Amino acid sequence: MSCNNCSTETAGIPKGCKSNGSCGTGSCDKLTVFDWLSNMSLPTGQAPFDIVEVRFKNGRKHFYKNAKKLPICIGDIVAVEASPGHDIGTVSLTGELVKVQLRKKNIAVDSEEIKQIYRKASQRDIDIWTASREKELDVQRKSRLIISRLGLQMKLSDVEYQGDGNKATFYYTADDRVDFRQLIKELASTFRIRVEMKQVGLRQEAARLGGIGSCGRELCCSTWLTDFRSVSTSSARYQQLSLNPQKLAGQCGKLKCCLNYELDSYLDALKGFPKTDTWLKTEKGIGVFQKMDIFKGLFWYAYKDNPVHWITLKVDQVNEIIEANKQNKKVESLENYALELNFESEKDVSFTDVVGQDSLTRFDKNKRRRGKKRRNNRRKTNRKNA
Repeated sequence: MSCNNCSTETAGIPKGCKSNGSCGTGSCDKLTVFDWLSNMSLPTGQAPFDIVEVRFKNGRKHFYKNAKKLPICIGDIVAVEASPGHDIGTVSLTGELVKVQLRKKNIAVDSEEIKQIYRKASQRDIDIWTASREKELDVQRKSRLIISRLGLQMKLSDVEYQGDGNKATFYYTADDRVDFRQLIKELASTFRIRVEMKQVGLRQEAARLGGIGSCGRELCCSTWLTDFRSVSTSSARYQQLSLNPQKLAGQCGKLKCCLNYELDSYLDALKGFPKTDTWLKTEKGIGVFQKMDIFKGLFWYAYKDNPVHWITLKVDQVNEIIEANKQNKKVESLENYALELNFESEKDVSFTDVVGQDSLTRFDKNKRRRGKKRRNNRRKTNRKNA
């Protein structure tokens, strides 16, 4: 992830602007939190909050306590406590806004999850960190060969080295439970590091790898989305979307998270709508539901014996017919209601060609005319020669 003016190295440091993740475009990493309290000073006598947020590879973030009262700012590279050894990360957030992030993630200030910051990273720490990051692609490629040789039903998606280079975390996805005890032995002996296996879901894998969605923008899970809520096919049904797996599934193979974005608006609009499986009983025949426009409040019905001819009705009209049917009454026909709707629509709707464009087939018509002229000229020349 990077802004338009720079691309990032393996260590996450921008090549172009050299701003270390704090450029004016909102930084070069994903899941960035804008510090809207940065220009406000603390009240007199109040000490700054001593917990900071540190970012690691692929947007992984943790909170660390600045017990040594180091002068730390956003963008500083720090050495933090790890198990075992130490890790290297970039400070992504400081100050009072960290309290809001802790409350959002249900982490107490005195929690054991919050570890210590050792020091600001020295040049030696950064060199070891950069060298470790450069090994990750080669280690990932060799690890996949080992996995295929052992015949394990798992997919290795990413490898992340710890800042001191003594430990590596292998992220994988699997459908069933995997016995990787032999795999850990071979990985530890091959690369001479401590190995940690961490299973992630398909959505988490897509968030770590990133990509471009069908909308043409970067994936929501890799830029701003932090909580992965369950998405069901009923979300697509409420929004009148075709149940096509190729269109509804994202890069993770699951249903797209954006199906939930407008779902509440559709559910609110559907509160006064009747059920679609209800038949409309008339003297002319039984009306069967065909389709509807939720936000315009329109229904399309057709008679059971004539499904080709559709009749447009409003929601109030459909509810009126259903109430009459509940009282064992039949309306005369659906056309009586449809005539009123057509009259109103023709009265209100007017079309204006603001662009002033002609038909898209205007060029084809000209070609046909030219062809006719050529044929007529050929016929005249043939008559003269005859």
